[in-house]
Amino acid sequence: MVSSHLELHKYATGRQARVVTAMTLLKSHLFRYQGHVSAALILGGVDLHGPHLFTIFPHGSTDALPYATMGSGSLNAMAVFEAGYKDDMSREEAMALAARAIRSGVYNDLGSGSNVDLCIITAGGVEYLRNYEFLQAKTYSRVFPVKYPPGTAPVLKTKVTLSEVAVIEGVESMETDS
Repeated sequence: MVSSHLELHKYATGRQARVVTAMTLLKSHLFRYQGHVSAALILGGVDLHGPHLFTIFPHGSTDALPYATMGSGSLNAMAVFEAGYKDDMSREEAMALAARAIRSGVYNDLGSGSNVDLCIITAGGVEYLRNYEFLQAKTYSRVFPVKYPPGTAPVLKTKVTLSEVAVIEGVESMETDS
């Protein structure tokens, strides 16, 4: 929905849309549905005014900070950002800090997944680093289909019959105040 609006904006104006335009479209959509979309978003990008990072809450409110966290592990990740963030970090320092923040969220929250993915946004483009760190590898290999040996579960009955059925006919009226 937002990407199509941004494309139309680009064709109408002849230039790339600003990041704040995307943020406004997203927050308007979320506000329209009063949180029932249940989307908590982080929007980042680079435009003619430089880099931007926004958080967009499910009810449409927004915030702009130098770092952002959302989701079930966000409190742990925010603690790491607050302790380790400094202005003018190198790319490697920023990647290490972001990975440490995500790792903190994953390890301290059951609903936060099992790996670290990074997305690096620069004026030159976007770079996705999937499985930058794989934190919790499986310790077993599941075989499909699962075959249970005979005798694994005891059989209590082999035949089930329906012996008695009670049918009650009629209508029972509901009590009301009138």
